[in-house]
Amino acid sequence: MRAHYLQHVPFEGLGSIEHWLKTNGYELTHTQFFNTTDLPDSNLVDFLVVMGGPMSVNDVDTYPWLIPEKQFVREIIESGKPVMGICLGAQIIASAMGARVFPGSVKEIGWFPIHAVDSADSSVFSFPSSETVFHWHGETFDLPSGAIRLAKSEGCENQAFQLGKSVIGLQFHLETTPDSARQIVAHCRDELGPAKYVQSEKDILSASQNRYKSVNHLMDSVLAFLQRNSG
Repeated sequence: MRAHYLQHVPFEGLGSIEHWLKTNGYELTHTQFFNTTDLPDSNLVDFLVVMGGPMSVNDVDTYPWLIPEKQFVREIIESGKPVMGICLGAQIIASAMGARVFPGSVKEIGWFPIHAVDSADSSVFSFPSSETVFHWHGETFDLPSGAIRLAKSEGCENQAFQLGKSVIGLQFHLETTPDSARQIVAHCRDELGPAKYVQSEKDILSASQNRYKSVNHLMDSVLAFLQRNSG
């Protein structure tokens, strides 16, 4: 089985996702858009992961590779294979499926709770009623047609969604490790400033090991759910 991931900047990699994919027998390949814009044959991909990044899905003049990337993501989604999108990745899924992506009313940066949205559909992923997760985003999105909202927060109504059986987009980061948190702070600390949902560098990096373990375990659960429901 082949898992392909789309990486937009060097400092936002797979994090804890890499261990899950390797443990579950996937061969890893990637497109790192900061090095190359080459995309594989979508028929050869069994699981797609779309990572985050500081750019907007609307920045197609600056990053023209966003256009073929979104086409590629849509192809994989329409094939019924599992697709996981994180932060920018979730926004790319939304945009690829025709939804609007736009600046949010507030930025969310740091460790803040998300809350599960109850659904009458028992086939969708169920988040804990509340979980403190890692955020770093200023944009948000409308839900794609047919998508079901899975989670929200005080600062952002659409924190997670599921489209069909095998596509999930997360506005937040469950793959975050202590190293990846340090990396994003080092490269994006200019975004840190006094705001209701923006933590200080010190507060971001003081998260306990148990907090990382908790979000990584939840990430594993989401990935396992997508794997079970693909096809």
